[in-house]
This record gives sequence, C-alpha cells and structure tokens, in this order.
Amino acid sequence: MYAKDYRQRAWNKLSGNWGMFVAICFIASLITSAAGGFTAVSRSNAVFGAIFSIAGLIISTLIGGPLNLGTSECFLKLVRGQRVELVNMFDGFKNFVKGFILQLLNTIFIALWSLLFVIPGIIKAYSYSMGFYILADNPGMEANDARKKSMEMMYGYKWRLFCLDFSFIGWYILCFLTLGILTLWVVPYHNAARAEFYQNLLAERNGGVDYVSGDIGGATASGGSVFGTGYGTENSSESSEAGSADPYPEFSGDSHDDDSFTKGSDGEPPLNADDL
Repeated sequence: MYAKDYRQRAWNKLSGNWGMFVAICFIASLITSAAGGFTAVSRSNAVFGAIFSIAGLIISTLIGGPLNLGTSECFLKLVRGQRVELVNMFDGFKNFVKGFILQLLNTIFIALWSLLFVIPGIIKAYSYSMGFYILADNPGMEANDARKKSMEMMYGYKWRLFCLDFSFIGWYILCFLTLGILTLWVVPYHNAARAEFYQNLLAERNGGVDYVSGDIGGATASGGSVFGTGYGTENSSESSEAGSADPYPEFSGDSHDDDSFTKGSDGEPPLNADDL
C-alpha cells in the first residue's frame, strides 16, 4: 500500500465520524497544552518560575502517556469499524502506569538518540511509533516490551511511515494559511491514517491475515497473537500447523523487491530485542 491508500481508507472511515474525532483530538490538545499555563506563569514570576516549569513538565509527562494510549485505542476502534464514544479517549487511564512508563521511556530514549545530531532521534521516534497501538491491543504487556515490539514491527517500515507523514505536508501548509483552523480536521485525519498503517502492518506481519473485527486484543483470524508467544493470547493449534511460516520474513534473508514502500527498504541490520 502507498500513502494515498492509507489516506483514502482513513478518509472513508472518518465519514460520518468527523465530529467525534475532531472533539477527541481537540480535547486531548487542550489537556496536554494545560502545562503551557504553568510556563506562562513561570515567565511572569521569577521567584516561582522553576517550580511552575517543573510542575508543568511533571503534569504533561503524567497525563501524556495515558492520554496517548486512550486516543490510540479510539483510532484503532475507528479503523476496525467499532463504536467509539467520547469517554473512550480516557480509557488509557485504566492502564495509567504502563501508559506513563511507555511515554517516559520513549521520551528518554528519543532524547538520548537526538544527542547524536537529531537524525538518530527521528529514526528512533519512528521505531517506537507503534508502541501505544501495541499496548492498546495488549494491555497486559509491559510498557518496555511494547516499545521493543514496536521496534521489531517497524524494522523495514520506517521509510514507509515517513512517506505517509510527509504526504500530509500540503494539509499542514493549509493549516498555517487558515491560522490553524483546518488543524481541527487534519489532525484526526492524520491520526486515522497512522492507525490504518498499523492495522495494515499487523496484516502483513501475520502473513496477510487481517485483524478480526471485535474486541481489541491483538488476536488474529487464527486465534493466535500477532505478537507471538507470550503476548495477547495463547498459542493455538493453528500456530503449530503453520510450521515454517515466518512472521518476520525480513529476518530470514528472503529476497524482496526494491520498491521503497516494501519491507527492508531501511537497509538496517536485524534487530536485537535488547537494542535501544
């Protein structure tokens, strides 16, 4: 699939749901920007400046992860044709600790990698980009495992996601020209396209078997987990019958075409699960 395909699917899924997802993204933006109020106070009062700046950082870190987890789950439900209510955006707070830890880990590692002239930090941001979707699908998974599983899933796919993000540049230019008003619609559109990317990636990683519409849980059509042993659901008899099926074919050395939107286009070495 190409960037235009993800965008088209996202647009179709948002048809009839624009109001709900504009509201979700707008409310999430208001909540996360609340820390800006502390920054403003810190600039106007030198005595309490450091205190308010630190408080703003703590608040944004605490609520950012669970809020990202909840909104990610909402967009997954959208692309899977499931009912979404406004209150669902706060479902991430039911798994508060893991959402917070995942956000914290992502922030720390991206910051550390960014010390190497920024670009490594950008690459790692794409490596970790599926973490909240994975955690939404597998609430029992540890936060660090979700981060590592995102790295495995995104091996060979980071360029494809970058191209999808870059394809929205025209929309964001229009947001600038409309003084940010169009952002109300572009942000949910972009988020829905990213959720479609994750959804399609699950299918590709599972040998072309798409997600079974129903409760979120990371299960495949065969009843197993898309993440392998120990994640989501228990292994089923089908998994043993699959025998030689390789869920991550780019590790096996099989040949791939050279199209920039195909697996392995990053030209990265095989990933070690303990890598950063």
